[in-house]
Amino acid sequence: MRSNRIRTTALAATALLAALSLTACSDNGSGDNGKAGAAAPAGSTVDRQSPAATAPDSGKDAKDTGGASDTPAANTAAHSKGSTSVTSGRKSNTAATGNKGTGNSSPVTCTGENTKVTVSKVSRPINHLLLTATNTGNRPCYAYHAPALRFDDAQAAFPVLRDSIPQAVVTLEPGQSAYASIGLFGESDGKDLYKGKHLTVYFTPKSNSGSTGAPAELTLPANTYWGDNGFVTYWQSNMADALTY
Repeated sequence: MRSNRIRTTALAATALLAALSLTACSDNGSGDNGKAGAAAPAGSTVDRQSPAATAPDSGKDAKDTGGASDTPAANTAAHSKGSTSVTSGRKSNTAATGNKGTGNSSPVTCTGENTKVTVSKVSRPINHLLLTATNTGNRPCYAYHAPALRFDDAQAAFPVLRDSIPQAVVTLEPGQSAYASIGLFGESDGKDLYKGKHLTVYFTPKSNSGSTGAPAELTLPANTYWGDNGFVTYWQSNMADALTY
């Protein structure tokens, strides 16, 4: 009888221990699985792989390297910004240089105010004088058409040789000269010549009507004689062309 009681007690204790063991295993297993199911996505997806999670680290690296970024987009933006700055500076320098170099250099009409006119005798052709007009201004000037001449107190202007018209208007840069030759008289003048002492040189405007600006007042070389059938050529760009007539 006693042996049966002991056996029954042992069986009951064994059953109780088995039940307790099963209960503990059930509680621990469900708790761990629940925690793992919620924590695993948060730890692996957001903290380690998401761009939002790595952005603060990139910002920190950029700050530590002086604000530069290793990403291609950031480097391209920085390069573009630098290129724009250099280009803007070059444009500014070009504009300044252009204004300084150009200034007010548009051509004007040659007159007695911006040229120095001289008259001289030449050996060939005979009975000729040479007019030289030199640009003394700081801007180019146009020597239009032919000079209008008046000897002493003559009432009529001296004849112009139409055959001497140049291919283009003579343009004088500062310091350059234009030339015109004066044929003092023609064969038909014979002995009807006048001794000249003074010559007035008028400049012709583009319209070829009247005169423009101040004239040049010149003293003629000694023993200069002129006739009514003489002529003056158009302004030429070189002396040889002027003395061809």
